[in-house]
Amino acid sequence: MYAILDIETTGGQFNEEGITEIAIYKFDGHEVVDQFISLVNPEIPIQPFVVKLTGINNAMLRSAPKFYEVAKRIIEITEGCIIVAHNASFDYRILQTEFKRLGFDFEKETLCTVELSKKIIPDLPSYSLGKLVRTLGIPMSDRHRASGDAIATVKLFKMLLAKDTEKEIIRSLVKKEIKSGMSPKLLDIVESLPNRVGIYYIHNEKGELIYIGKSKNIKKRINQHFTGTTNKSKKIQFEVYAVTYEETGSELIALLKESEEIKINKPRYNRAQRKSIFQWALYDVLDDQGYLNLKLMKADGRKKEITSFTTLQEGKNALYRITDQYHLCQKYTGLYETQKECFQYKIKECDGACIGKVTPDEYNSRVEHFMANSSFEHLNMVVIDKGRNVNERSAVLIENGIYKGYCFYDLNYQINTLEILRNILIPMQNNRDTRTIIQSYIRKTKGLKIVKF
Repeated sequence: MYAILDIETTGGQFNEEGITEIAIYKFDGHEVVDQFISLVNPEIPIQPFVVKLTGINNAMLRSAPKFYEVAKRIIEITEGCIIVAHNASFDYRILQTEFKRLGFDFEKETLCTVELSKKIIPDLPSYSLGKLVRTLGIPMSDRHRASGDAIATVKLFKMLLAKDTEKEIIRSLVKKEIKSGMSPKLLDIVESLPNRVGIYYIHNEKGELIYIGKSKNIKKRINQHFTGTTNKSKKIQFEVYAVTYEETGSELIALLKESEEIKINKPRYNRAQRKSIFQWALYDVLDDQGYLNLKLMKADGRKKEITSFTTLQEGKNALYRITDQYHLCQKYTGLYETQKECFQYKIKECDGACIGKVTPDEYNSRVEHFMANSSFEHLNMVVIDKGRNVNERSAVLIENGIYKGYCFYDLNYQINTLEILRNILIPMQNNRDTRTIIQSYIRKTKGLKIVKF
């Protein structure tokens, strides 16, 4: 749990400042679960330049509560939380100073979104909150007021969590909870999870990632792990200490994140998925009569494939759909072995390419049409899908046929402006697996919005 906060002060000499406004949003890594916003009477005058900057003046604070009157609420809302702030050393120092005046030691772990941003999104021209959120297309209101700055920090932190593919932020939280003596039962873990699509991370007692998975229903899938009787399930049940998760809204992003993060983090019980999981591939082969045959074969990295599949049966099922959709011949797609006409011709569902009634040029144009639709080679496009809530959408960026990454966005200008889109993008590796995942998802998903540019 995180307490994301912002504090406005009177200004003045070091450690003599007073708080004029405070905003705290309690954030569970997915959404805000509690909040506290209040003006505070600092009992000392505000510096004129601060009045000009924030719009908060001495008259506004005369009837505001003094710090000792809000101190209990601050302790309550930050209990068990890591303090998160933009330039956290300043806000944390101010809070500690105020509590020391009351004779209370306020000790918390902190995370600074300035430092996290420099590490996770390097090479930006500025890391001030105003310029950073503008660069990332994060909407912001009430700049230099505690509530406006704090909610912008919440949105920034949520983006940083998504961009942290090595899960360093999440691991530090899990280690903190383990240190504090949290020892949940398997049932407690399951009950805390959502019935939504996303990625889940299973941690052991040291906070290490031992398994990463994706599901359309995270709670249901974890329950299957915890009730399974396979050797892997039993090992996970024995070692699990915490489960964290990330909702994605889009199944495509869940698939892409799972593939990427398994390769980066190499969890112990994901051995089979550390390398490519697509063992079968579809190739085009020109026969002696000049017809392009689609052949389903064991994947061979030396040959250029059209698309690939995890199992032979998945490949065959897809090939039946392709044959039907593009009016191809089962003989030339390897689904019906014969020296004569295919079975589909006998029942009048094939127009006779198998016996020469369709010319090679006409037939091959159908195959080439399928291959063009199945590949995004050299294309520039954005695949738009569901977001994590009703106000949000997700976007997957492909530039010149190369998968660049994904993002979540609230406003259309964030993806219509390529510079902003690149800034908010969670960069991902382009490899055979990602290309196949995207191809397969586009092929299977009806009504998907694709914007080409």
